[in-house]
Amino acid sequence: MTIVFVSNYINHHQIPFSEALYEKLGENYCFIQTMPMEEERVAMGWSVDVRKLPYVHCFYEEEYECRKIIAESDVVLFGWTGREDIVTERLLSRKTTIRVSERLYREGQWKAISPRGLLAKYKEHVRYRKQNVCLLCAGAYTASDFHLIKAYPGKMFRWGYFPEMRTYSEEAFAALKKDGPLQLVWAGRFIPLKHPEYMVKLAGCLQEKGFAFKIHMLGSGELEPEIKKQVERAGLSEKFLFYGFQEPEKVRDVMEQCHIHLFTSNYLEGWGAVVNEGMNSGCVEVVNAQVGAAPYLIQHGVNGLVYPDDSYAEMEKLVVDLFEHWEEKKQMGYAAYRTITEEWNAKHAAEEFLRFAEQLRQGKIVPAESGPLSPAPVIAPKKMYRAMLRGELKQ
Repeated sequence: MTIVFVSNYINHHQIPFSEALYEKLGENYCFIQTMPMEEERVAMGWSVDVRKLPYVHCFYEEEYECRKIIAESDVVLFGWTGREDIVTERLLSRKTTIRVSERLYREGQWKAISPRGLLAKYKEHVRYRKQNVCLLCAGAYTASDFHLIKAYPGKMFRWGYFPEMRTYSEEAFAALKKDGPLQLVWAGRFIPLKHPEYMVKLAGCLQEKGFAFKIHMLGSGELEPEIKKQVERAGLSEKFLFYGFQEPEKVRDVMEQCHIHLFTSNYLEGWGAVVNEGMNSGCVEVVNAQVGAAPYLIQHGVNGLVYPDDSYAEMEKLVVDLFEHWEEKKQMGYAAYRTITEEWNAKHAAEEFLRFAEQLRQGKIVPAESGPLSPAPVIAPKKMYRAMLRGELKQ
């Protein structure tokens, strides 16, 4: 079986999955990159030397060869490409095709009423609803968006991103988190949707309550100078460490030392791969339930914590409770680690994808029982947090 993954560009969130498929298929797998990486991502340390990856082809450098690969492959997986003409050619051939997508309507499902938008979505997705085409939902809110436009009925499955996985012996894992002040980590771009300012407010609260702590801030962006000023004005400079943008390996090194990972992005965050990374590092996750990864990866109170509606107040309550009951609740970090190492990782996802794709070629749709490629539940965004608390997403 030959498989090609077509997307805008390869990055450290996709490489482990590609490596796992390449290990299984060799030259029968390739990744086609349709455009160079944006400078902003390069500055963040995301740059990849594609010449060192034997399975990567660049569409913008070898278009004829790439079109030939897409046309002749047994299975094609399309991410966001910026080249819908390529996708259309493949779909019209009626060969086995799978699509992967984040949300359609991050800013609100009311946008689904746009006639122009509906026409575009019909051409891209809806008209193929009766074909043997499936959708991998990279985020728990994706299925609801596509359900609105009546695309992929009964053919939507859980998916996500699969960053590099680290494994530890029990002794090594126990040694990761040192006794003493709790170490908190926040990682991302300093932009409004990610709410880095929440960390300054939280630090003030923890300081006022007399807790011992340190906050590690990884990343940079337009709000960084203002955040640093806020920290200084609040007299909290000794409580913060600012790292700027770091290579993914350095981010993971810092996470390993930390007890709690906070991910404060709002509903505009499609997936949020740092949640995977924090969980794999054994951190207790505190995550906004609006983040695409949260409902798939986190069982509230079991392997992490979620708060509703981008609410700083609810997030603060969860963190304060962690500080007050740390010995009772720190085991959520190990449960988070097991979630990644046992199911939500690139190797497992690749194995399930190969099984699923081979059966799809035979005209059969056989979902996984849990995790990647299990059925994606259709839950309206406003009902997702309650569904999480009731355990409705657990499989």
